[in-house]
Amino acid sequence: MPLLLRRAISSAGLRRSLSTAPSRPPWAIIESTILVKSTSPRASLQLAEPPRFSDLLVPAHHINPLPRIDSDPKSLGLLGGAVRSTSGDGLLLLQFEDGPATAPVVAKLRAAREGEGVRLDIDPDITRFVCNPLSGQMSRLPVIDGTKKVHTWYPQGILTQSVRGHGPPDRYAVAELSVDGQYGEGEERSFVMRRFFSRTGEWDKLVGLPSPLTRPRRIHLDHEVLAFAGRLWWVDLTWGAVSADPFSDQPELRFVELPRGSVTPVPGTNKIAAQGMFRRMGVSEGRLRYAEVSENEPSVLSSYALDDDGDGWTLEHRVALGPILADAGTQEGTPRIGVIDPLNAHAMYVIYGNLALAIDMDKGKVLASVLMEGVRGGPAAFFSAFLKACVLPPWLGTTQIPSAGD
Repeated sequence: MPLLLRRAISSAGLRRSLSTAPSRPPWAIIESTILVKSTSPRASLQLAEPPRFSDLLVPAHHINPLPRIDSDPKSLGLLGGAVRSTSGDGLLLLQFEDGPATAPVVAKLRAAREGEGVRLDIDPDITRFVCNPLSGQMSRLPVIDGTKKVHTWYPQGILTQSVRGHGPPDRYAVAELSVDGQYGEGEERSFVMRRFFSRTGEWDKLVGLPSPLTRPRRIHLDHEVLAFAGRLWWVDLTWGAVSADPFSDQPELRFVELPRGSVTPVPGTNKIAAQGMFRRMGVSEGRLRYAEVSENEPSVLSSYALDDDGDGWTLEHRVALGPILADAGTQEGTPRIGVIDPLNAHAMYVIYGNLALAIDMDKGKVLASVLMEGVRGGPAAFFSAFLKACVLPPWLGTTQIPSAGD
């Protein structure tokens, strides 16, 4: 894992959450999860109407950061977190990493010549929470295998269930899917699933799940895990998605390839990360959807919906972005996908230079735009793959996170 500069904990207290205002947007684009100095037991959502980004402020005492090597705010290490995934009905899965650098490590870096690249392994402590962004309630998940140290960096998702079939959830599951062991091309493989259940308060591990993959190829599950149709969906943006019901005693894995023409050869590691800026999968108006922006000029935005039988995709929109973005002014780089609007299948949120734009793909026009000024983290903050679309149902603010014994 490359070395990351330690993020200093904000000295500002928790500002008043806008989520309690009489009128609020039905969904939000969450960009950052920020640790702040506060004694509050709850997080606070700094809510903004899309295309503006919202921030989640988390009191640092929930993490209990490890001691740093000195009081230098520029001391090196890793301290930060993010929304890993959303449940589809408002709950967030958060993960924080805390890995202070040791004195010899810092000495080595400070002695490095200017411009010299340095990569170091930092073994961080991992803390996970389920969070209700409107009430601010946070529920800590137990550690996996009895340790806070990371065992993998595979993506995890959260899925809820309600005995009424809709409304506030009665239970949830957090699950991680990975390939079992190392393998080469052409070798038979199976999957491993780790699951946490709110009703038991414990993790379990399932091994030897039969592979649903259509051909012998390495799969890279590098996208946020989606909750859709009673299943979690792990996505490889160059190939397709594997789904499973984590509540099942014997989860059956299913696989659907990306639309024809979107499946690409296995790329290099850097290319895999870049795919998250130009390709995205999400849920909108009750259907699973896939969108992509062509990386070469002219930029074309395409949007597909998964068929009802779950075996293929239907092209719904294909629009040239050049004419739509002409009025936005001269911007650098290729337009990138921010998020798929979860409530309007015709709307896509695009990052273009330092602008966030809501685009109506039916009418071929910009619905709204906002200048992204003073974005924390510099260029990395524009990495659109970190943005998460979170729906905010009317009942969410008064809903308790399910726990063991409920």
